Amino acid sequence: MAGKAAAMRPEVGLVLYPGCQLAMVHGMTDLIDIAGQFARIHGGEPIRVSHWRLQDAGGFARCHDTHSGEPGSPTYLIVPGRLSGVMDAVEAAPYARFLLDRHAQGATLASNCGGAFVLAATGLLSGRPATTHWMFANAFRERFPDVLLDPDKIVIEDGDIITAGGLMAWTDLGLKLVDRLFGPTVVVETGRFLLVDPAGREQRHYSSFSPRMTHGDEPILKVQHWLQAKGARAVSVADMAAQAGMEERTFLRRFKAATGLKPTEYSQHLRIGKARELLEFTRRPVEQIAWTVGYEDAAAFRKLFHRIIGLSPGDYRQRFGVGRGEVAAAA
Repeated sequence: MAGKAAAMRPEVGLVLYPGCQLAMVHGMTDLIDIAGQFARIHGGEPIRVSHWRLQDAGGFARCHDTHSGEPGSPTYLIVPGRLSGVMDAVEAAPYARFLLDRHAQGATLASNCGGAFVLAATGLLSGRPATTHWMFANAFRERFPDVLLDPDKIVIEDGDIITAGGLMAWTDLGLKLVDRLFGPTVVVETGRFLLVDPAGREQRHYSSFSPRMTHGDEPILKVQHWLQAKGARAVSVADMAAQAGMEERTFLRRFKAATGLKPTEYSQHLRIGKARELLEFTRRPVEQIAWTVGYEDAAAFRKLFHRIIGLSPGDYRQRFGVGRGEVAAAA
């Protein structure tokens, strides 16, 4: 009976590769172990955690195993990110094949940060929602245009596929796994012990606007640089089209194709970006900041800010403001 229980023990596997984020690998290992200790208090069993490495002779094998010698295969298989960037298609190929094989055997696949590039290389993300680090969003869309990327989200659960955003989003991913494996009570206890908020974060609270600039459409790029210089204040679509030397309808189509945003949306992101900077580094009233970035209606500005950032201007300042007024005069 004990052998049968061991054979059915859930296993969380982490895929190691050159340069992968070892802080995430070891941190996730500790997080699952801590959750297992809380689960044991409630009569549960600890989870098996393993690390998998590509062998010189080919194939993958465990190089770390908390329950060595037990039979079984990973219930969850996670690809971490890498501090030096993301894998190219050639480097990712053997890892993608390994993930596909394990997925076919019933494993749920997950990624953190740039690990989403490896996960997407399997083809399993085609037509499905996913997230990655917000800084990699444009590169990801170029390589995998059929994936429904949402870089605002910290974690996206889609059944047998889970993706997490930035480098430290592994904590959010880990708590999602704890919830699946042990339930909400252990999630709360684990989060409290680690001082990690189990819910409520989004990448858009932290990310800065990173427009596409490598699309190759020179007139559109000229307009982007012009908008950046002007802060996008008091600029109409007609003004932008004139700057590009295009008929307005043609400009609208080419701008959206090049940047992924409508010109008005693009301008809003630029102006909200400036507002974020003023909220972080000055004590100016929100009404004054709204006017500075080109919004006469402070209520409309607050509504737009919340839609783009996910926080009200006041909440954003409370969370990210420097808390000093010495730079206000310079601003």
